[in-house]
Parts: sequence; structure tokens; C-alpha cells
Amino acid sequence: MQVDLIIAGAGLGGCAAAMSACANGLTVLLTEETEWIGGQVTSQGVPPDEHQWIEEFGCTKRYRMYRNKVRETYKRAMNIKNDCAQFNPGNGLVSNICHDPRVTLHVLQEMLMPYVLTNQLTISLNSAVTKAEKDDRKISSITIKNLKTGKFTDAFAPYYIDATESGELLPLAGIEYVTGAESKADTGEPHALEVPNPSDIQAFTYVLGMEYRSGEDHTIEKPEMYDFWKEFRPIFWPDKFLSFYAPHPITKKKRKYTLFREETGFPLWEYRRALDIEQYNLSYDAGEVTLLNWPQNDYFLGNVYDVSDADREKHLFEAKQLSLSLLYWLQTEATRPDGGKGYPGIKLRKDIFNTEDGLAKAPYLRESRRIKAEYTILEQDVSPDFNNGKTGKKYKDSVGIGSYSIDLHPSMAGRNYLDIKALPFHISLGALIPKDMENVLAGCKNIGSTHITNGCYRLHPVEWNVGEACGALVAFCIEKQTEPKVVRNNSELLHLFQKDLRNDGFELEWPEEFYL
Repeated sequence: MQVDLIIAGAGLGGCAAAMSACANGLTVLLTEETEWIGGQVTSQGVPPDEHQWIEEFGCTKRYRMYRNKVRETYKRAMNIKNDCAQFNPGNGLVSNICHDPRVTLHVLQEMLMPYVLTNQLTISLNSAVTKAEKDDRKISSITIKNLKTGKFTDAFAPYYIDATESGELLPLAGIEYVTGAESKADTGEPHALEVPNPSDIQAFTYVLGMEYRSGEDHTIEKPEMYDFWKEFRPIFWPDKFLSFYAPHPITKKKRKYTLFREETGFPLWEYRRALDIEQYNLSYDAGEVTLLNWPQNDYFLGNVYDVSDADREKHLFEAKQLSLSLLYWLQTEATRPDGGKGYPGIKLRKDIFNTEDGLAKAPYLRESRRIKAEYTILEQDVSPDFNNGKTGKKYKDSVGIGSYSIDLHPSMAGRNYLDIKALPFHISLGALIPKDMENVLAGCKNIGSTHITNGCYRLHPVEWNVGEACGALVAFCIEKQTEPKVVRNNSELLHLFQKDLRNDGFELEWPEEFYL
């Protein structure tokens, strides 16, 4: 197969890259290891986690179109009691558009449909890149394996984007990358380690969907590892892992959680609630639906990339067992306000992810391999301690903006949360370009960030912006017969590229009041 651009990984970054590249006239091959496009918001089951200004500004035009289409889908399909401009389908606490993963799957398929119908875009599902051939500082071809049939296909393109969840193309192509935590000597970051630790990687999570049906019994079979997880208590945890207590992400003090809303405690059910039945006129006696992505099912006993196949399978299995054990604990042993134990009315909704075990199609990986980039984003770039204004460092080569705190979950090296302030920030084009390659770009969480700044650059709107900018850059390079590094380092070309981005709905700066 010969195309203009090959994108490995069809998460939000990969889908956005495909949209941008196709809109600019390129032919594109988009590969995806699972059956679903959409990554963290679909196959991994993590609703959009966004900044406080997202309804007005702070994202690309296409990302805003995506958000609007999510709401429009509910408004077309469901009988909503009180329609409003900022309708929140699940009325969840984490997002203004907390919703069912299948809705985003539908929306993304619709947004890509025009390019699929004309054969400009080929989406290869259940497919993984297994080999990359290099010619000096360029990838010349890749080999793709169909995970269902076992068939191999060679594909060729002048440009490649790695938008996989863990930077899978990087080791295959021999591209230099970093994993885990850097040291102060490496980055000068105040919160960096004294000694680097490549294994100090954030926890990952297997999400599942569940519905509450009061008065019914939907208790699952006792998970194989339930006894282990029931007794498990990390050194830095204030109670047993399967409990309603966890460290506060900022203060690290013992924090009380509850399942449903009570007088005190954080209501976990509402956190990522995907269906709030009180908002709809329903003819069926449905229950509320939420997505299980809580502190209690973060898995940090081992990693799933740059490890042996046996270790990878072990940690994936144990992570699945943790999520199922948490569900079983909720159904059978969680203390209720009335003094009783267990909520047997919690039903595992296997239909949400269409999987046999009811778990998401893929784990939510918070931290990827990261390229050694033309520019590496440091804590100093986004910290209020190093910037006098209302935003982080302003880059001449900005290709977008984003905002989120530096939010690091417990790590595989046994470290507790790190959650510290970060100013609204910019996305440097240099962070998308590997130092040692000419025709490859990073289109996901694998950009040139550090372990620390990954904590604020890993969320949905930023991943989308990164991928979309990569797709636009490839189209620009092909049109101008130039290369990414040249665009970044040539002021005239950079100006033209940024002008194209603005015309296409990118926001490269925050509103003027952020700089006063």
C-alpha cells in the first residue's frame, strides 16, 4: 500500500491527524490495534477531561466540532427533559460532556466518513505495526499485522506519525526515546528525581462500565485474584486499596470517598457518570451508568511496554483482576450508610465496550514512551514559580494551547501522587519532532515532554491538538517540498505554517487578557 501519510494508532491524536491531513488533500492509512477508533475516550473508556474555559476557547475548531457533535447525538437520539447549550449527558463531575464511549465512536466515525467513502482514508482495525524499515534518518516502510487473520501487509509513505498509546513505532524504528522519570541533572526540574528511573511510570487503569439497579442482584463471580487485592495495601496508601479511602492527590492526607452522594465524602459514582437518567424522559426503567476509573483501580505493580511478553500479559491480567475485584468488593463488602454491606444492584455493563469480560478494549495508559525531541517541555515552562504572567512559556513555534494541572498518578516505582499547579500552556512544534528522524512525528502522549510535564500534556484536548497539528504539518511539508525541522527553523516557513493553522481553526495563543 502506498499513501502520503501513515498514522499508527487511531486514538484522539491519530483521528485528529487523519482529519487534518485528509482535509488538506492527502491519502492516509490509519492503523488501530483494537476494534474501535478513539483511544482513551472510546476503547479505554475515559470521558474527556478538560480545562475550565473549554466551552468558550482553548481548543481547535475540529475538537469543538467533535464536542458539539457529542451533544447533538444525544439531542437527536434521546428525549431530553431540559435542553441547554452546555448539556452534560452523564452529568458527571469530571467533564461538561461526560458520556458513553459508544457516542464518541459514532461521532468520530461520522467525522471521518467523507474521507472513507472516497477511499482517501483507509482505516485498518485490529492491526499492529510489527516492523519498520529505515533508510538513514527516515522510515521507508512499515509492516502491519492483522491481529485476527495473522496476515502481514507492507505499507509505504513519505511521512509517518506515531499516535499509538505507548509510542510503539519508536523502538521498531530505532528512534531515540525516554521512559519514566528524568533526574534533576537531566532537566533541572524542581520536582525531578535526584537519580533517573526509567521504570518510574504512572499507573494504568482498566475501565469498566456499570449500572445501578436498586433491589436487584447482579453480583459477578468472585474474581480469581480477589483475595490478593482485598488485602493489598501500598505503603503510601492510608487504608486497604479496596476501601473508600485514598490519599488526597494534592495534600496526600487520608481522603474519604463514598459510592453515592452523602453529607461528607467525594461521590465516586458521579465522578465519571455517563448516563444520568434524571435528565431524560425514558420509556424503559434504566439505571444510572458510570465508568470505573477511580483511585482504587489504578494499577502500578508493573509496566506493559519495554518488558517481556510474559510480564506484559501478567500485568494486563492483574490490572483486569483489580478492576473486577473492586467491582466485586462494591457489590459484596462496601459499607453502606445504613450499616449494611454491599451494593448487589451494581450491574457490570458488558455491552458498553462489547467485550466478554466487560472491561474496556484496552487499558488507559497515562504515560507513553517519549521522543527525544527538538524541544523538550519542562516543568519550568508551565510552572507559576518560573513564569510571571498568567500563562506558561510562550513559544515562537506554538501550534496550540492547553491547560491542566501537573497530575501524576501513583507510579510503578512506588511513588505517591504528584499534583501541582501548572499555568495555561502552549504546545511547541519542536516537541512533536524527533531529533534523530526526518519523516516521523509524535502525535499522541509520546511528544517531547518529561515525566512531570506529561502530567498536564496527556489529556484529551491537548492530545487532539498535537495530532491535528502533525497532520497539518505533513500536508504543509508535502505542499512546500520541505521537512518538519526546516519549517520549525525557517521563520518565513514557520509563519506561513502558523497562518495556515489559524485559518484552519487552531488557537496558537490564549486570549489577550491572559497576557496582560
